[in-house]
Formats: sequence, C-alpha cells, structure tokens
Amino acid sequence: MYKIAPSILSADFAKLGQEIEEVILAGADWIHFDVMDNHYVPNLTFGPVVCKAIKPYTKSTPIDVHLMAEPLDSLIESFIQAGADYISFHPEASKHVHRSLSLIKSKGLKAGLALNPATSLDILSDIVLDELDYILIMSVNPGFGGQIFIPKTLEKIQELKKICQAYYQTTSRLIEIQVDGGINANNIKKIAQAGANIFVAGSAIFNQSDRNQAISALKQELQNI
Repeated sequence: MYKIAPSILSADFAKLGQEIEEVILAGADWIHFDVMDNHYVPNLTFGPVVCKAIKPYTKSTPIDVHLMAEPLDSLIESFIQAGADYISFHPEASKHVHRSLSLIKSKGLKAGLALNPATSLDILSDIVLDELDYILIMSVNPGFGGQIFIPKTLEKIQELKKICQAYYQTTSRLIEIQVDGGINANNIKKIAQAGANIFVAGSAIFNQSDRNQAISALKQELQNI
C-alpha cells in the first residue's frame, strides 16, 4: 500500500547511477525524477537525456517523472521515449489538462496531476479524475529541495482523500495520493494518516550516510499506523 520514492534532486549527480542503485537496494519503491525548467519554477535540473541514462540502473523500479516545466506536451512525449513509467504535471503549465493527461495514458503510462500548496482541489472535475492514476500534493512550494513541510497540507490531503474515496465508490477506480516536500521520519506517519500512500523524500534519504537505515526508518513509521 505504501511506497517510498526517493527524489534524485538530493542525490550526488557525479555518481547518479550508483546513488539510484543504492537506494533501490535499500528498499525504494519508485525513483522520483524532478524536472525543473527555470521558467515554471526558479531552478534548472534534468531533461529526458538524463532519464534515459538512468533507466538501466533502475531495472524494474518505476521512474516517476514530475514535470515542473512548460510548454508541456512535447516534453511529455520526450519523457515517454526516455523510459518514464509515471508522469505528473501541474495544471497551470498545461493549456489543456485533459489532453495532456490523455497523451500520457495513450502511451500506456500512469498519469498524475501535481497540485501546488495554493492550488485548489476544485481543479479535480470528474473528467480529470477519469484520467488520473495518482495526485501529487506539494507540501512545499516547488523549485528547491530541502524545504520544510507546510503543516496546512495535512488538511488538504484529508480533503483529497474524501474526494478519492467518493470517486472510488462510484467507479471502483483507485486514485493514489502522493506527497512531496519536507517528508521525514518525524512526520510521515501523520501524512499517511491524513490519506497519502506515496511519499517523495529527498534529503531525508540521500543526505543520510546510511540509506538503508533512512528508508527503514520511514517504513517503520508506516508500519505503526
């Protein structure tokens, strides 16, 4: 039920393949790949070439691409070709949210929508929900790693959980809830209790000398729920 997705934004870029192999051996369920364009957000990170380069290191572990960039649809196509398994994007970055989601789904990938702290859940109409496999709630403002979790996010996750449960009762389709930003062993339990089941963690994993212990600590907190 619960998944830990280390964000390579906090990894050592000089040995990225090795870093990815290490966290997968330590128990990572997904690899989270943050794409920032210094336009939609004030930072510049990775592109499709890097995604393609790390694919052999991930083996069967899914690559979860989080697009914080625009324009969007051509970039979606590039990451599909680069080997992404999951792709999420921000509705503000797409001229046609449903079309962008449909593009991801048409290629057999899982599609997600990423919501900033100030983005309302009102964006989640039935036509959007019908295309979603997961929803990413940002618990920090996107652009940089190492930020502190915004406590008010817990209420948003709780409200989203109600929306997803109601949708499931009507359609029998499960939409997962992912949270990204400031997650660590001290707050992951509260975030899970609010309704999340996928947890993106960067510095809480990659900034630790023992990645096995870091991921184990997160998973141990989830076992206590």
